[in-house]
Amino acid sequence: MDTIAIPSLNRPVDAIVEIPGSKSITNRALLVAALAEGDSVLENALFSEDSEYFAKCVEQLGIPITLNSQLAQIQVAGKGGEIPTKQADLFVGLAGTAARFITALVALGEGEYRLDGVPRMRERPMGDLVNVLQASGARVDFEGNPGFMPYTIYGQHFAGGHIRLKANQTSQQLSALLMIAPYAKQDTTIEVEGTLVSQSYVKMTCRLMADFGVEVNQTDDNQFHIRAGQRYQARNYTIEPDASNASYFFAAAAVTGGRVRVNHLTKQSCQGDILWLDVLERMGCQIIEGENYTEVVGPEQLQGIDVDMNDMSDLVQTLGAIAPFAISPVTIRNVEHIRYKETERIHAVVTELRRLGVTVEEFTDGMKIQPSPITPAAIETYHDHRMAMAFAVTGLKVPGIVINNPGCTAKTFPDYFTRFWQMIEN
Repeated sequence: MDTIAIPSLNRPVDAIVEIPGSKSITNRALLVAALAEGDSVLENALFSEDSEYFAKCVEQLGIPITLNSQLAQIQVAGKGGEIPTKQADLFVGLAGTAARFITALVALGEGEYRLDGVPRMRERPMGDLVNVLQASGARVDFEGNPGFMPYTIYGQHFAGGHIRLKANQTSQQLSALLMIAPYAKQDTTIEVEGTLVSQSYVKMTCRLMADFGVEVNQTDDNQFHIRAGQRYQARNYTIEPDASNASYFFAAAAVTGGRVRVNHLTKQSCQGDILWLDVLERMGCQIIEGENYTEVVGPEQLQGIDVDMNDMSDLVQTLGAIAPFAISPVTIRNVEHIRYKETERIHAVVTELRRLGVTVEEFTDGMKIQPSPITPAAIETYHDHRMAMAFAVTGLKVPGIVINNPGCTAKTFPDYFTRFWQMIEN
């Protein structure tokens, strides 16, 4: 389907929603399970383009993967840190986590591994990670611009040692190095130079590593020590619902003054995007926490907010999509790094809000959105799943909103619109 018209509601939503497993946790669990010795079973795993690209790459490296989408289950036959395949041509699509994590994983091997992705993936930054791998013994041949895909890595078993890494554009490169570090030839100390963005994702990585039996010693916000010789333990592991994808359903409650409950997701989540609940609370929503669910009740009128979203930057589009309905301005700060995501996200959000007639000021690391009447329009999604999912929520309040290329949600949430319709039909 080339477009989807969003039906506006003249009533509050009232629904209980089930959200598939977290993409970020699924891909991290896939990597550490591949490095463990023996069989792991990942329950409530996400089945999407991103996770399936990742799983295929792991399987191409000689680590057996069994996918069962009906049960949302992935079985991984880990090889204890060995990369059995000595030559592979690996395609990651537009999956940033797959690109960074697989790049690091093949550095543990002893072979020739070519990595590539779609044209936009070739524009996303890889250089800081690749520079570290080169300094740790790997040879890398770039086919185009140095620091960008496509490239071939000739693995020589990751050396470890003292590493300096810039992480001001993405934290995924740091997470990738953390997860392979237990299998390095020597202890690894990673020192982050400058500002570390999206720290919540690094905390998620460290928590997942601990769940599989490996300890990371973090001496301060910017220094991490991992002892060599630690090994991940194969296990059965249940993946939390995706907090980023839950944000759209919570946002629907917020803008319609309705009520949405998401099962199996609480504020105790290891995902940084659970902070979305705090944002909604500041905007006037009521947050109800149960033993194994979270419920958002929207107010009669949303309040404006000035918020640093560095630790939940995947939700900038969600906030941008509901901001025009607030009674006062919404200011989003400290997210310059999202200009390097699936699309140039700050400019994309500003462009689409202006297309809807919204007054927006764009600045280097964010935007300021004024309360504005909305003129219906067709929203461009720029092949970015979060643009489609976020602006669908806008359409609940305004007749005539159309989402172009809604199929881009397959990247992380293939049946998003099916669940979205179920929510509004209740």
